[in-house]
Amino acid sequence: MSLSALRRVGGAESVVDGNVLGGRTVAAELQAVETVSRGVARMPRSMEVSLRVLGNLAVGAPRAVLAVAVAFTVVAAGFGLATPGLLGRGSNDFVAVGSESLRAEHVVEAASGISAAPQMLVLVRNPTSERIARVVAAIRSEPTFPVVAAPIRSRNGYEVLIAAYARAGLSQRVWREAAGRVNRRLAPIGNVAMGGTALATLQVNHQVQHDLAFSEKLAFPLLFLLALWVFRSLVAALLPILCGALTILGGLLVLRLVDLATPVSTYALNIVTGIGLGLAIDYSLLLVSRFREELVRLGPGPDAVRRTIATAGRTVAFSSVTVAAAIATLAIFPLGYLRSMGIAGGLVAPLAGLISLTVLPALFVLLGERVNALSPRRWRQSLDRAARGGRGGWYRFARALMRRPVPVAIGASSLLVMLALPFLSIRFTGVDASVLPPRLSSRVVDTALRRDFPSTTVAPVYAVLHGTKAEARDYAAAVRAPVVLEPRPLAPRTWEVVASSGKPFLDTTSQHLVRQMRVLPGNALVGGSTAQFLDQKQVLRTRLPLAALLLAAVTFALLWAATRSVVLPVKALLMNLLTLSATFGILVAVFQDGRLEGLLDYRGQGALELTQPVVLFAIAFGLTTDYGVFLLTRIKEAWDTGAPNREAVAVGLERTGRIITAAALLFCVAVGAFATSQIIVVKEVGIGIAIAVLIDASIVRALLVPSLMAILGRWNWWPSSQPQPAGHERHRRRAASRDPSRSL
Repeated sequence: MSLSALRRVGGAESVVDGNVLGGRTVAAELQAVETVSRGVARMPRSMEVSLRVLGNLAVGAPRAVLAVAVAFTVVAAGFGLATPGLLGRGSNDFVAVGSESLRAEHVVEAASGISAAPQMLVLVRNPTSERIARVVAAIRSEPTFPVVAAPIRSRNGYEVLIAAYARAGLSQRVWREAAGRVNRRLAPIGNVAMGGTALATLQVNHQVQHDLAFSEKLAFPLLFLLALWVFRSLVAALLPILCGALTILGGLLVLRLVDLATPVSTYALNIVTGIGLGLAIDYSLLLVSRFREELVRLGPGPDAVRRTIATAGRTVAFSSVTVAAAIATLAIFPLGYLRSMGIAGGLVAPLAGLISLTVLPALFVLLGERVNALSPRRWRQSLDRAARGGRGGWYRFARALMRRPVPVAIGASSLLVMLALPFLSIRFTGVDASVLPPRLSSRVVDTALRRDFPSTTVAPVYAVLHGTKAEARDYAAAVRAPVVLEPRPLAPRTWEVVASSGKPFLDTTSQHLVRQMRVLPGNALVGGSTAQFLDQKQVLRTRLPLAALLLAAVTFALLWAATRSVVLPVKALLMNLLTLSATFGILVAVFQDGRLEGLLDYRGQGALELTQPVVLFAIAFGLTTDYGVFLLTRIKEAWDTGAPNREAVAVGLERTGRIITAAALLFCVAVGAFATSQIIVVKEVGIGIAIAVLIDASIVRALLVPSLMAILGRWNWWPSSQPQPAGHERHRRRAASRDPSRSL
């Protein structure tokens, strides 16, 4: 401890973990610091060494650290800002790699030389021979689409649909770019709309990029205003925005590097901008708040910075690893969409932590007490009160709540269970052009196809089999469907049989048709949109238990490392499960049942997209654990300094209640901006994460955690790996004499 710290301890008042202890002795202060230091030392050795190195680096060479940060910013901006236009070069992000439907698609392409399904659909209204000929000529002008099918007329004859197949052997990125060129050539014809898989994917990518740019323009000003309100200082309010911007730029650079090795979905941008920005702001809030406390306790200088890194920095390190591990579990699913989200989350969370633990401490050293600069006098007084701690509103709230912990725990749990009830009626849908805004041409064509054309053209299923023509005919004869076409030769001894249920591709009749065709003799590979959806369901069903087990195990291990308790990680897992169930219940009530369509500007699909529960489970699980780490580490710190269980809980909530509330609010703005997205999948993710964060920061952290910890008492810390300090018993007796409810 520094001399300045000793002088402050020797003064009339010192502040330790939210308790104002008048006239505390130097020896008592040193004992408290030593006790916490022993607790910090129990972290993994590699993390301890890393934090010490970061602290020494920030204190010893703050200008060099900031110079490196500036150079990193320039490089990240130069190479990362182009990333959104480079992603999405892979195949369909929602098709399971290695699935039967994908194998069938590859066989058709290899045997026929063209795509297994039309990649381009052109809707011609008020068709004439001349207009149809102009459309066909525009399509044939692009060599990527060598085969144009015969036009199909609508039921009323006022529309014509022209399908075109892409050349096999080319990447789907080439197909999309060619579709975009054809779309531009069709514009002069008029009264024509173009859709199909190639253009729909291109339009989704462009819409995602547009929505992200809009959400950032909306989020950053709001975040700054909220940060100014939270920090009460212009300088301090700019620090989270700075870290958030650096994290986004760094995340874009990392995604570009990853995309060089393996295709990354455009949807990964949502993780970088939303989760990366939110985490960077959360970590900045935690570090700045703790540094302000240490300024009061130790004064400006290297000791305050080192202490901040040893305490709040430890929490940031645990949190970033926990969130990264949670989101990274998505990478075990063989779907490009989930895999890309998992990779992005597994990289951007540690990046947010690293930037916060390097840039902010260097700025702390240089700014010192000026971190509170440009603050009105009234705000400055509020800052001083917050930094000195004491028994504020959160402390009194926790104490009042823990006097009757059982009714509070039962009431909060019952509320979450009630919110979760709609989750029992969840239905699933797939991804198609209906996720796009109604104004885009792909959505227009998709709507017309479902509404105006014969049902047999809507969702065809195809089977590929090897054998003689007679065997192919026997297979076709065994298929029970309204429409079964004559076997079509693709190559010697390779045949394609196309059938249709006459229903949309997600209809149970279409799904039954795929299952029927897959069990028929002939060893056929069955593909098509319905088959892809069933394969997606199957791979999610088989991989989900492994992902959940891995997620629970990693979370338990990290929380145990942070608290050295078996009970607290188990309780945190149960709380996360309640939070997620309530979140899913609200999403079902809103998006599946079509509520708030006008307010949220969407058109319900009558179901949730199949991968959404998996995405939200991983991301929200990580984020709710993140706030759990914030609270539990501070409670543990108070417990290690000798506070009884209920006192430690009250102190921890007093010190983190405002931080967690502010962090949740700022994070909800960061990811809630996705609610403005015109892609319903992105809208569901953004709103779902925001709901989970709000539930966790309010009902769970403010009500359930304190009440349950009061009920469990000393069992919270089982098995205790370290005896409590001698002062613990004296503290407990003094508290019990004032209020018997505090004896636990």
